[in-house]
Amino acid sequence: MNRQDDVNEGATETSPSLSQLGGATPIPSSPQEAKLETVVNPHRDRLYVVRFTCPEFTSLCPVTGQPDFAHLVIDYVPRELIVESKSLKLYLTSFRNHGAFHEECTVAIAKHLETLLDPQWLRIGGYWYPRGGIPIDVFYQTGPPPADVWIPEQGVAPYRGRG
Repeated sequence: MNRQDDVNEGATETSPSLSQLGGATPIPSSPQEAKLETVVNPHRDRLYVVRFTCPEFTSLCPVTGQPDFAHLVIDYVPRELIVESKSLKLYLTSFRNHGAFHEECTVAIAKHLETLLDPQWLRIGGYWYPRGGIPIDVFYQTGPPPADVWIPEQGVAPYRGRG
């Protein structure tokens, strides 16, 4: 995937070219069909963190077809672009009928955002609910965070069962 292919042609700070925002948009049938859109970062002169939390992320086990559930937390420090939130919601929702292991889903989302946005820093925490009695948590980070930016903890408690 080429980053330039995903950047909206003709986007400006005041009127980005967005095809999904402001109208009815069907849920893409797969992550490959989903279109992540971007907006020019309105504060390119400042370091700040953007956080998206998806506490009801769903995908399918590629072997059994059973649903898998996760709490995703995506943090990034933008450069020139930020991801448009409706397109991100539709992209994440497109995984609901997608069969892939926890590791594949979590890292694929991170790599897609990394390619699209070229952020100064990005991390994703995939806190997966137990299947077969074992939760699998998957974490991805592009490197050390920039100095002088406040990055809060992700705030998701580890799974403790009923004890």
